[in-house]
Amino acid sequence: MTHLTEPLNSGRLSLKNRLVMPPMATAKADETGKVSKALLDYYHEKSLGGYLSLIIIEHSFVSQSGKASEHQLSVAGDEMVEGLKTLAGVMHSNGSKTMMQINHAGSAANKTITGLDPVGPSAVENPRKQNVPRELSREEIKAVIGLYRDASVRVQKAGFDGVEIHSAHGYLLNQFYSPLTNKRKDEYGGDTSGRIKIHLDIIRAIREAAGAEFSIAVRLGASDYMEGGTTIDDSVRAAKEFEKAGVDMLDISGGFCGFIVPGLSGQGYFAELTEAIKKVVSIPVMLTGGITDANAAEKLLSEGKADLIGVGRAIYSDSKWAEKAMKNVQG
Repeated sequence: MTHLTEPLNSGRLSLKNRLVMPPMATAKADETGKVSKALLDYYHEKSLGGYLSLIIIEHSFVSQSGKASEHQLSVAGDEMVEGLKTLAGVMHSNGSKTMMQINHAGSAANKTITGLDPVGPSAVENPRKQNVPRELSREEIKAVIGLYRDASVRVQKAGFDGVEIHSAHGYLLNQFYSPLTNKRKDEYGGDTSGRIKIHLDIIRAIREAAGAEFSIAVRLGASDYMEGGTTIDDSVRAAKEFEKAGVDMLDISGGFCGFIVPGLSGQGYFAELTEAIKKVVSIPVMLTGGITDANAAEKLLSEGKADLIGVGRAIYSDSKWAEKAMKNVQG
């Protein structure tokens, strides 16, 4: 029976307990995407005491064309590395490991900010943003893979423990993964294996560039909860391929529905997804979604629903939540 306070040792991923702060956008970077004092203060407050084994930094854009919002954090240029070093140092000095979530918004990019027409796997409207993107060519897809690779190298140089590739919540890689938005007829479309080809290419490119010891996670929108969208069966197949490609952890969320799903509520409302995926992979699987109670987190772990528990909004609202939770389950 797994407990919240129990260490996790799985390949490249070694954590002192099972409690993780998942990525949550703060809009605290400066106008160019650089780390600001406000951002450093925020993550210092959240990581203080080291009660969180892992903090995954909010989604950070890999290129200006993929920027989703004002004051979003950037990993798009070498000039970002020094600020990112300071950010990683804050988490490490407080006793938490840290990954950075890297992302391209695709058709969810903000044209007012980027000054560019949004792009996507197909010229199909984004169900969440009502943007119709320009379809990426094969050569442009190769360039996108390079953007993720280069961003990961910067993150590694800055001293982070790994990266998390964002493929959820209607952003570019989720757009490739979902049959709602991927209507391609080439090798990057069609069945599940075609729709995850860009993910596998990115994972392999990062592994080759960053080396064997750098951790790679994927946040997967494991079900669109929409007619014609991705299902858990798709994600079971995808998860097995991600593990084969060298992924160290899967962070499970919803897809185009976002992280809040109408009709789903309660503690760990994505547990059905994580439980199914956990059965087919040996790498750790993280469950997020409505978890606000430490005893509920313990129960989800003990029932084998997941290997790690991500607590977002409760920690966002109360920086002492992790400390109180760990003392509660120990006491």
